[in-house]
Amino acid sequence: MHSNLFMSKKQKIIVIIPAYNEENSIAKVVNDIPAGLVDEVIVVNNNSNDDTDKNAQNAGATVLHEDKPGYGYACLRGIEYAKQMHPLPDIVVFIDADYSDHPEEMPLLLHPILNDGMDLVIGSRALGEKEKGSMTVQQIFGNRLATSLLKIFYDVQYTDLGPFRAIRYDKLMDINMQDTTYGWTVEMQLKAAKLKMNIVEVPVKYRKRIGFSKISGTLKGTVLAGYKIITTILKYR
Repeated sequence: MHSNLFMSKKQKIIVIIPAYNEENSIAKVVNDIPAGLVDEVIVVNNNSNDDTDKNAQNAGATVLHEDKPGYGYACLRGIEYAKQMHPLPDIVVFIDADYSDHPEEMPLLLHPILNDGMDLVIGSRALGEKEKGSMTVQQIFGNRLATSLLKIFYDVQYTDLGPFRAIRYDKLMDINMQDTTYGWTVEMQLKAAKLKMNIVEVPVKYRKRIGFSKISGTLKGTVLAGYKIITTILKYR
């Protein structure tokens, strides 16, 4: 699928996977990334109390540890690791550890950066095929509300805040990510819009996650995530 993906200059591509108690899914995520596509897969074990780290390592990933709980904290830990690389990466892909995204679709996200001059590519679940029950009613509503607010305040048309995304490393540095919890995805998207980056969405498939969602699976998590997303949108106006 990716044999003709690359331009003449080989790009260094890394994947960052934040993971909290995903021992049953993490190896599947790592193993389903097409062979030879990326240079390094980095799993950031976010204070798990199961075998997430061991299973990720056995699957061939580099495992980092971030004890401060929070999706953003885990992603930021991965970025700090990337900053120490020699040479630096050209492209960073983010994907969740719960196997709801399809890692084999990664070439779809890389193609617009490698061939079409895009800076940020969002894998849109809204544009793609969703397995029935893969997104809760509150997730779908929250996405629509957030993307509507982004359109009003930042004049950018998104359909999703999907976690599966690819971004040029230099543009990721320009964005200067700060969020440590639930506002991570929306912060990246609104800052990219403010900085007039070249952004595109591509349809991606989405399935029921393995295990229990720590955010959409509880009322508290849903409310906190919704509050954080809305306040993040208003914060950067």
